[in-house]
Amino acid sequence: MQRLVNIFSQAFQAVIALKLRSFFCILSIAIGISAITIIVATTEGAYQKAFDIVATFGPDSVLIVGGAEESRGIARRDKILTLTDAEAIRSAFGTAYMVVPMSSVRDVIVSYKGNRYQTQVVGSSSDYSLAWTWPVVEGSDFTQEDLKRSANVALIGHETMRELFGEESPVGKFIQVRQIPVQVVGVLLERGASVGGGNLDNRVVMPITTVMKKLQNESKYVAVLRVRFEDQENIDRRVEELKTFLRAEHRIPDGESNDFQVFSSKDIIKFLVALTGSLVVFVGIVGIISLIVAGFVLANLFHLSVRERTREIGIRRSVGAKRHDILFQFLGEALLLTTAGGLCGFLLGIAASTLLQYVEAFPIHFSWKAFAIGLILSWIVGIVFGLQPASRAANLEPIEAIRS
Repeated sequence: MQRLVNIFSQAFQAVIALKLRSFFCILSIAIGISAITIIVATTEGAYQKAFDIVATFGPDSVLIVGGAEESRGIARRDKILTLTDAEAIRSAFGTAYMVVPMSSVRDVIVSYKGNRYQTQVVGSSSDYSLAWTWPVVEGSDFTQEDLKRSANVALIGHETMRELFGEESPVGKFIQVRQIPVQVVGVLLERGASVGGGNLDNRVVMPITTVMKKLQNESKYVAVLRVRFEDQENIDRRVEELKTFLRAEHRIPDGESNDFQVFSSKDIIKFLVALTGSLVVFVGIVGIISLIVAGFVLANLFHLSVRERTREIGIRRSVGAKRHDILFQFLGEALLLTTAGGLCGFLLGIAASTLLQYVEAFPIHFSWKAFAIGLILSWIVGIVFGLQPASRAANLEPIEAIRS
């Protein structure tokens, strides 16, 4: 054991003595490990975000959006879904305990006592907070009676509340929505950003009858239908049944594409995976290339080191050092350098991911896995690329080494 301690002590002294070689080895390893760290952290962040999305969206929920698949690429939604569709789904599906039609109007100016804010107005049926599992933290949701009489009432998000009211309580007060006086009846729980990075807290939610009649001049069409089922374990089957049912309702001939789209929480997760996938692939390629380059840098520097230290190796062998002592010393140096590179790479990965989150809202989550995988990969690089020069040093003949 003491012999092993002495070997690694000498390896540490060599690492300290050869500062320039050590710096380049550590730097090359750190760049590759930082890329790998970001990959692992991004993957874990995507999985964690996926679970959050399922909880927020609702594993028992589906979203029906008007417009064919090809219309999504040009951000166009045809007027397809109607209030009649909502009633038909409610009657046909016994396990659908909630069918909520919704519409929205963007870039609406709302104001209160001179404070103005541009926001999105969402029209919904009653129990919006229950439909989206989005608690009202102050006041209450609007009611079925508000829906029937097209009442001028609203729920507002936290961002809208801060912009209009500051620290003042908004419940019971009137805001102007396109010059229409609307009473605030409740404030929604703060939610933050959506999957695509948009702000969820900057909205005003009003009865859909009010929005259609007074803001859209519409009596029939809605943008979205949200359906929640009691039997969430059968959600995939319900999605297919909804597609078949709506094709029949809309009288779509066989062979023609749907004029609507149905999304479940699984589709939202697929979107997130696609969003982060390109980053993972890009950083993964960079990371692997960087690790290979780092390995070659380490191997070349160690070959150079063996040539420079040939006489030292010969003297050590002549006074009793065995081949495996020399082998373990050089491998120890490689492991020390790659361990330092792995630690620096992990810290560099954290710094880079912070910048990445600042530039773009990628879900990133660091855990012991990112650290462990980075460290293990750095050790593998050290052993694989350090073994050949270490073996060469160990196989030097003492007399020939001293003569050289």
